[in-house]
Amino acid sequence: MRLLVFQHIAIEHPGIFRDFLKQDGIRWDAVELDEGQPIPDLRAYDALWVMGGPMDVWDVEDNPWLISEKRAIRQWVRDLKRPFLGICLGHQLLADSVGGTCGPQRPPEVGIMEVSLTEEGKRDPVFARQPHTAMALQWHGVRVAQPPEDAVVLASSPACRVQAMRVGDRAWSAQYHVELEDNTITAWGCVPEYAAALEKTHGTGALQRMADEAKPLMPTFKECARRLYQDFMKAASEMAVAS
Repeated sequence: MRLLVFQHIAIEHPGIFRDFLKQDGIRWDAVELDEGQPIPDLRAYDALWVMGGPMDVWDVEDNPWLISEKRAIRQWVRDLKRPFLGICLGHQLLADSVGGTCGPQRPPEVGIMEVSLTEEGKRDPVFARQPHTAMALQWHGVRVAQPPEDAVVLASSPACRVQAMRVGDRAWSAQYHVELEDNTITAWGCVPEYAAALEKTHGTGALQRMADEAKPLMPTFKECARRLYQDFMKAASEMAVAS
């Protein structure tokens, strides 16, 4: 299997998923879109992951490469019909690219908050082994306001209805972060946009408080990531065989 990853800032990479990919001997190529790296021929890849980033889906004037990225996502999901996984901004880009809409998240979700699977999520091949209700890291001021017509909502939170979704039968995405490593929160705190959102929501010293809150939860975060990775890769492999 060959995996393509779209990144929008160097610090938001596949995180702990990199360890799983290495263990499985899976080759993956990252395209740093914010640095002007070109999107390769999509047909050379078996799965596409789209990671997070500090920009919003509508920031096309400041980030014109978002236009070609959305076009590539639409081609991947609608034309090639190959396995897709989007995280945070990648979740929003999936919706925006294939017929859904995004809007401001009011209030922003920044912190460690509860997320619950829907009944559909409990039966989904990729999300079914996630906890029915669990704490998750949120760091977003944009939400999926209207999912695409063929989307199924897999997880929700009190403040954000579309925390995870499946579009068709081969594209999955999550608004919350499942790729966490031990140093993720402190590393992201160095990004000005992320630090500003955190302090605006929770006040001075919020970064250290969130890192302290996350520390005892890390074993659960990592286990959830492992299960999501395994189940996505299993589904992707079965699709490759079927096609």
